Amino acid sequence: QVQLVESGGGLVQPGGSLRLSCAASGIAFSIYEVGWYRQAPGNQRELVATITSGRITNYADSVKGRFTISRDNAKNTVDLQMNSLKPEDTAVYSCNANRYMGPVKRDYWGQGTQVTVSS
Repeated sequence: QVQLVESGGGLVQPGGSLRLSCAASGIAFSIYEVGWYRQAPGNQRELVATITSGRITNYADSVKGRFTISRDNAKNTVDLQMNSLKPEDTAVYSCNANRYMGPVKRDYWGQGTQVTVSS
């Protein structure tokens, strides 16, 4: 069984910080690209940040400089440190893990965790 479980979401005031964590099981975690995506009501799901197996990171322009993605292969976790949060960061944040084996893609998702930025 493959399972990705997010935690750490909640309510935070503008300017505050939150740390999300995703725990993976059932996959060879260290060889997967992992990342965070988010979806707000009425919007499509968008990339927030990814980190490759080689620890190369990629961030959406809207979060660059505020969010930091990291992975701990010993714990099979990927975290998202979110600082200077804005109301527009409000969304369901989901964890993703993927890799290609030739033309075949393996792509897994967690259930998501709600982040609400409001005073």
